[in-house]
Amino acid sequence: MSGQQHQDSTTDVVRWAAFCCVLVPVVLLWYGTSLAGATGTALGLAAVTAVCRVLLRRSERGAECSLAEEHASPAPRHGRRHRSGTGSHRGGRHSGGNTPGG
Repeated sequence: MSGQQHQDSTTDVVRWAAFCCVLVPVVLLWYGTSLAGATGTALGLAAVTAVCRVLLRRSERGAECSLAEEHASPAPRHGRRHRSGTGSHRGGRHSGGNTPGG
């Protein structure tokens, strides 16, 4: 996904969350919840939305930096070196020959 598409999807998520921050208290008031309860719910949802927005933006920046670093220089390969010959399959089944009792 390109950076612009990713940013648009994040913006869409934040817009839907903001819409829900307005819609949920209205529905709560409609069904008889107190004004204080609906206001508290609205504030709680707004706080959660704000934190999620900050985390999404930080994640986007981190992904952009990672991609930029990845394209700038290839990362060295870390891992096991391939060994061939005797001892390379330790702990596996032995084929033929030295089976005891047989």
